[in-house]
Amino acid sequence: MRTQVAIIGAGPAGLLLAHLLHQHGIECVVLEAKSRDYVENRVRAGVLEHQSVDILNQAGVGARMMAEGLLHHGIFLHFAGRSHRIDFEELTGRTVMIYGQQEVVRDLIAARLAARQPLYFEVDAVSVHDSDTDSPRVRFRSGGEQHTLECDFIAGCDGFHGICRATVPPEQLSLYERVYPFAWLGILAEIPPASHELIYASDERGFALLSMRSATVSRLYLQCAPDEDVEQWPDERIWSELRARLNVQLASGPVLQRSVTPMRSFVAEPMRFGRLFLAGDAAHIVPPTGAKGMNLAMADVQVLARALQSFYGPRAHGGRSGAMEALNAYSQTCLSRVWKVQRFSWWMTSLLHRFEEDTPFDRRRQFAELEYIVSSRAAAQTLAENYVGLPLAP
Repeated sequence: MRTQVAIIGAGPAGLLLAHLLHQHGIECVVLEAKSRDYVENRVRAGVLEHQSVDILNQAGVGARMMAEGLLHHGIFLHFAGRSHRIDFEELTGRTVMIYGQQEVVRDLIAARLAARQPLYFEVDAVSVHDSDTDSPRVRFRSGGEQHTLECDFIAGCDGFHGICRATVPPEQLSLYERVYPFAWLGILAEIPPASHELIYASDERGFALLSMRSATVSRLYLQCAPDEDVEQWPDERIWSELRARLNVQLASGPVLQRSVTPMRSFVAEPMRFGRLFLAGDAAHIVPPTGAKGMNLAMADVQVLARALQSFYGPRAHGGRSGAMEALNAYSQTCLSRVWKVQRFSWWMTSLLHRFEEDTPFDRRRQFAELEYIVSSRAAAQTLAENYVGLPLAP
């Protein structure tokens, strides 16, 4: 088999990259280890920055998002028994969209299949070869048959636990990581959201978040221990704890899913090794407090797609201009934004969560910072402009 770009991973990063490349006449093959049903139904992030919304709309895959997504103009910060609204639109002129990652994936898969472009699910034995040469290859097994995919470039969009980053020699990578001493117990519940916008709550009992996926489905989170056993959290205990921390009138309802999400910050530098380019969670992880994971992946992909378009030229099947400047700058371009987003996600996490080692001084300092944010336009604007999304790379 032969293609121009081999894409490993059919999450938002890999599928969006495939769609953007196809629009410019660049051939690619997408390989995914999981089934189509699995990737279309795994619940992940749900907040899209305004720039991510623009990317999807400009790519022609945003129609269902615009029809079914929930446009949000701000968030609430709840602490010390009071709620305070941060008005994104008034502070920045921008908004965010609530639209689940699985919905983005469904839209991109539908577009890929409608265009009759190669997308392989349930592949195994995937391995990357010769990525430090001009002739990289990917080997994989599909339907019990072994295949070798020859290509010009490989895009590693296979997540934190994928194989792509692991193929880079350890001495070629610098890894930066912070593991937080808590996790999120998250539930998906069949109840209407108790608020029209997200509520971030800092409480003496721990952090809580009220989010949503639609007008009838709520997504809610509680700070918990990283080794928390979900079996120790029956429905009534979850609802009781959510009400105590969020201080809202929260109805009970069927819990569709529950899980514990560990919290970490992680960056691998550089995001390129030869002709292998890492994107999304394969290169970086952020704690979910700032709602940045999927958005960072889309930002990476936009940079990479533009760089590959520069290499191949406009709509040039089989052709290439050979321009490597943008590809050579890919890692540096992405990492400049990645570290700013890491800072914001770390800051939001530190601002709102309880740390076991916190002293009374730490708690008073945290409260003072929250008070400053809601009483200072400059402070609120800093939060707002980071939340709605820093500018994408030019």
